[in-house]
Amino acid sequence: MQANMIRKIAERDPVTLQTEASVFQLYGRLLGYVFQHRGGLVMGFISIVGVSLLQVLIPQITRYVIDTLIPAQRFDLLIWVGLSIVAIALLLGTFNFLKSYSLALVGQRTIYQLRNDLYQHLQKLSLGYFENQRTGALMARLTQDVDSLQTLITADAAELIAEIVTFSAVVTYLFYADWSLTLMILATLPIMVGLTQLFGTRMRGAYRQAREQGAEVSNHLQETLTNMKVIKACANEGYEIDRFSDYNQQNLEANVRVVKLWSAFSPVIDFMNYLGYVIVLVYGAWEVMRGRLTIGEMTAFLAYLGQVNQPAKKFSKLMHALQKAAAACERLFETLDTEPDIQEKPDALELPPVQGNLKFESVDFAYSPGQPVLQQFSLEIQPGTTVALVGPSGAGKSTIASLATRFYDPQKGRILMDGYDLRDLTFNSLRRQMGIVSQETLLIYGTVRDNIAYGKPGVTDETIEVAARAAHAHEFITALPQGYDTLIGERGVKLSGGQRQRLAIARALVKDPAFLILDEATSSLDTESEALIQAALDRLMHGEPNSGGDRTCLVIAHRLSTVQKADCIVVLEHGQIVEMGTHVALLARQGRYADLCQGQFFVADPSASDLGIVNKGVRATA
Repeated sequence: MQANMIRKIAERDPVTLQTEASVFQLYGRLLGYVFQHRGGLVMGFISIVGVSLLQVLIPQITRYVIDTLIPAQRFDLLIWVGLSIVAIALLLGTFNFLKSYSLALVGQRTIYQLRNDLYQHLQKLSLGYFENQRTGALMARLTQDVDSLQTLITADAAELIAEIVTFSAVVTYLFYADWSLTLMILATLPIMVGLTQLFGTRMRGAYRQAREQGAEVSNHLQETLTNMKVIKACANEGYEIDRFSDYNQQNLEANVRVVKLWSAFSPVIDFMNYLGYVIVLVYGAWEVMRGRLTIGEMTAFLAYLGQVNQPAKKFSKLMHALQKAAAACERLFETLDTEPDIQEKPDALELPPVQGNLKFESVDFAYSPGQPVLQQFSLEIQPGTTVALVGPSGAGKSTIASLATRFYDPQKGRILMDGYDLRDLTFNSLRRQMGIVSQETLLIYGTVRDNIAYGKPGVTDETIEVAARAAHAHEFITALPQGYDTLIGERGVKLSGGQRQRLAIARALVKDPAFLILDEATSSLDTESEALIQAALDRLMHGEPNSGGDRTCLVIAHRLSTVQKADCIVVLEHGQIVEMGTHVALLARQGRYADLCQGQFFVADPSASDLGIVNKGVRATA
């Protein structure tokens, strides 16, 4: 049952959906990247031709020695034959070096460009795309899938091209030397091509399934390793081990199918090669006995047989890499072909310095069709004011914040910043003037200094320290082992929740945004941390440590101390405004806001008791 569930999830997950483009179409797109490096390709091709011609020459020297020198006992020419072979070996070594180096360089540069394009495209995709994908699957595309193509381009493709050129040169000569024996040599080739096509189709599907199951393993690893604290807190180690075993079993079965197909394919090709050898040996010996072929010519033909069969034999082995790379190509180009839901207009405008007037005009929005979150929502926030959004979960508060930063576009209506429709503006000019401090504090792996400066790369150490002091973070930072140069671990795991939040506020202070969004910035903190962070937020909201005056602030909070200081409180239910006003006015109205205050909607804080608002079940202590 577990295995069936996993398989159904994989079938539904758009990350694992594969296009049905032919191998030729996929590799045609890949060649578009390869041909950007024509200089290396030309050098590699010249080297391949040189290697092929020299390999054609060696059996002829063997034939000359057997048919001419040995019968005539020309001892004097043997030394020249030896020197010729040494010279050919040196030339072969030179050409092989140039071939390997130039084509490997082309491959490395191609993969560099492909990986860059893929990462840049991911950065351009809308936030909704990442909310519908799994991190492990996306990481597999940038790592495992690209690595598969790297192996193909830098090694396997070069080897295949070399063998094809050698094959063409040898067959051309053989037809010139003895067309009937050449047809004997090529008798098994059509059968090998047909078998290759048959196995190739099946192996491609097997590799696609193996890739999907491998992505499931990566997804599970990424999710569990980043949530290890939750797993241990719930004593779910055994449960997660069982889940991983199920995913791993599916991965094993998919890869065993690949191995089974490959194990059956290789011996069949080897058998066809030996069959060709038998044909040439028997027919060639017959021709020698009849006096129509010399022993030297037959020996040369047997040598050429190896060079003719070698491409087919190697190609059978390259099927492993070719089909594996085809499955990787499907996934990579599927991602590159994905268009962002939220796109910047070609003639988008640069937003001038923001005054902070944000206006929603009859906005309708839904994440999924038929499930509206906002309906005919209208709201105007004046510059320099603080507006707080309150209401039950699902009322649309965080959606409003996401729309304000244009992470999403409304289906109807429009949103204006200082009179400019957000859809007419460039992303950078809008978002670089906005700051977000959310409940989920997002920190990067690096030092304290790196995280604060991330809000505005290139800022001075003095600016970083001023922001840290304003965020009440300087004291705990200087107590760390290396101060501002202390590594905080992945996602800031070495810091407490309050410390991480203060770093996020310091980062917002460094950015110095004209428009500030606080999305549940203090809801998960204890009272002591909340008091420090509230003081830091007050500085942030009122323009400190800069002297530009109050910022325009949009606040989503369950802390009464934050909400009650707002210039206007907006009460939301089912995506619509049901009340608006100041804290005092709304309490006096005894409407929905007063019900929220009395009904434990807000988290208790010291100021609540001063207003006569005490949450049920919460006892205030000195």
